[in-house]
Amino acid sequence: MGMNKIFLLGRLGKDPSLTENDGRVMARFTLATNENYKDKDGHTKELTEWHNIVAFGKRAKACEKFLKKGHNVHIEGRNATRSYTKNNENHYITEVQIKEIQFLDTKD
Repeated sequence: MGMNKIFLLGRLGKDPSLTENDGRVMARFTLATNENYKDKDGHTKELTEWHNIVAFGKRAKACEKFLKKGHNVHIEGRNATRSYTKNNENHYITEVQIKEIQFLDTKD
């Protein structure tokens, strides 16, 4: 028995982009999460991880309407890996599919 659940708190790296394919609305954006740590010399360092985020349907439309680059959000979702072919080469990308989202900044 397993569980695929992710919780992220971070800032948008770019405005959400909305697309529609076969009647399915989708929004994509990147999210930066930061973690502070001390190196071997005791200096505080910051590690930034970038996450590919995808939302569908009403959540996608809400993301496009209310989110902008730099806004803070809390996301609950699941990891999903997809593949695509470019220049006759297979590529893989891991994304977080949103199940729940909290907008932590107000709309400009």
